[in-house]
Amino acid sequence: MSAELSPAERVQRVQKVLAHAWMVRTFIKHCDEVEDFPELMEIARAVFDLCRALENKVETPLEYLRILRKKLSKFRAAVRQFAQDAPLASTHMNFQQAVVSIEAVCEELARLAIVETSGGKPPQADSGRLTEEADSAGEATPSAEDVEQSD
Repeated sequence: MSAELSPAERVQRVQKVLAHAWMVRTFIKHCDEVEDFPELMEIARAVFDLCRALENKVETPLEYLRILRKKLSKFRAAVRQFAQDAPLASTHMNFQQAVVSIEAVCEELARLAIVETSGGKPPQADSGRLTEEADSAGEATPSAEDVEQSD
């Protein structure tokens, strides 16, 4: 899907995807469980930081996408930690769905961050993989082909 989008269209799609992340942030900020599990607030901070880093770059799509690629690894780490912490805080469906939602956000952001250059190669970008192995193996730059195969 994202291969045929222009940078400006990608920015608009990222903005919509980030709205979903913002709802997870809002849920966590206002849940009672955060009093007993303050580590849950890390995902709220990560979403806030990512949104703030991007908000004033909407009119410059290539810069916006560059910053998105730069911030993805920290965001991915927060998502991974949230996926571990949320079930400890509560097994309620709201927490389960918050994990599913924020993981989907992370994967979609990684796909959208890849921009084809005139040479046909994507610039450096973080993959959407949420595993420790991908980060430790240095697999942070997927090809457009890798992303299409993961769809």
